[in-house]
Amino acid sequence: MYRGVTHLSLDDKGRFSIPVRYREEVLAECEGKLIITVDLDKCLLIYPFPQWESIERALMARPNMDRQVRALQRLLLGHATECEMSAQGRISVSPSLRRFAELDKEITLVGQGNKFELWNAALWQRNCDELLSEGGLENLSEALGSLSL
Repeated sequence: MYRGVTHLSLDDKGRFSIPVRYREEVLAECEGKLIITVDLDKCLLIYPFPQWESIERALMARPNMDRQVRALQRLLLGHATECEMSAQGRISVSPSLRRFAELDKEITLVGQGNKFELWNAALWQRNCDELLSEGGLENLSEALGSLSL
């Protein structure tokens, strides 16, 4: 399980280092083979390859005559980019993915269980501030209504 928030730097070549605490798990789960794609929230999603394959199969099994299905397939599959973690734990993010997520030098990596989210650090902070602001969590969806923390 990937969890936690880590503030990182993106170098001039668009690379960042996976935190040491995750590297062994990434190597064990997928031999360092990852997929990076876009998310509707203007961040990037980073999946270990086996996790991505099941999502890709599930998405492709949906009826593509449905406009929303087709749009999501285009967005997620069209931007899906294979990458491999280097021996130093670095990952390279393509220029088009960096543009999509507005990534600059300061980035934030967020563990989300089976995947990571990669955010522009300022956008991540703004989203957190909005969520935690007064009223940000007042109207929970039905899916969260019975969750006890």
